[in-house]
Amino acid sequence: MPISEEIAGAFVNHHNKMASHYDAGEQGFTTEDILWAAGIWSVILTLSPVIVFYMLMVA
Repeated sequence: MPISEEIAGAFVNHHNKMASHYDAGEQGFTTEDILWAAGIWSVILTLSPVIVFYMLMVA
């Protein structure tokens, strides 16, 4: 089943935007990157005691 030209065009445009973002030489973290990392770490640190407790009870 062939991909429609509209979908293919959107795919290419998205990748061109990503490439231009990285080709611009922008270094450092954005606010979105920091919030994303903080969210991931909060989940990991919140669940780790639960996982450790479960492992101790099962072992």
